Amino acid sequence: MNTKKIIITGGPGTGKTSIINELIKRGYNCIEEISRQITLKAREDGIEQLFLTEPLLFSELLLKGRKKQFEEANAFEEDFIFLDRGIPDVLAYMDFIGDDYPEDFRNACKDNMYDHVFILAPWQEIFSSDSERYENFEQAIEIHKHLLNTYKTYEYSLVDVPFGSIESRADFILNVVKAL
Repeated sequence: MNTKKIIITGGPGTGKTSIINELIKRGYNCIEEISRQITLKAREDGIEQLFLTEPLLFSELLLKGRKKQFEEANAFEEDFIFLDRGIPDVLAYMDFIGDDYPEDFRNACKDNMYDHVFILAPWQEIFSSDSERYENFEQAIEIHKHLLNTYKTYEYSLVDVPFGSIESRADFILNVVKAL
């Protein structure tokens, strides 16, 4: 069986993780975001914000983890699986900060194509910072623009998820997925 890999992406604080958690609660297969794990591991090693101090190293770790998640998604036998962010997100964030990255980052995007991508726009009312999220709302808007550009570069059709409750946003995604 060819499990469809469905990305839920968007800038920081747009509700991705809340939607993923809602889908998990409803019994759907989801692969959760890994950047917080990398950030927390770096903190254990004495680096407060690895993305800010060593963005290429952080992004290499993230790329490796996201490629592993892509492979894990292939092992599922259900019709579809949701992933909290995808490989192109790594490039979008590097573009956001203006850093260069190796060609293998681009190749990873070309070699690991997802089936569908839902994108969540910045939403001031739900945005909040926390100890792992250093960006402010204006930066979230800029990151959103980079995400749009990066996913379009790899010829994805993006589905905008409307604002609403977590439940209604999850319902919207499921209705679209089931109609595919």
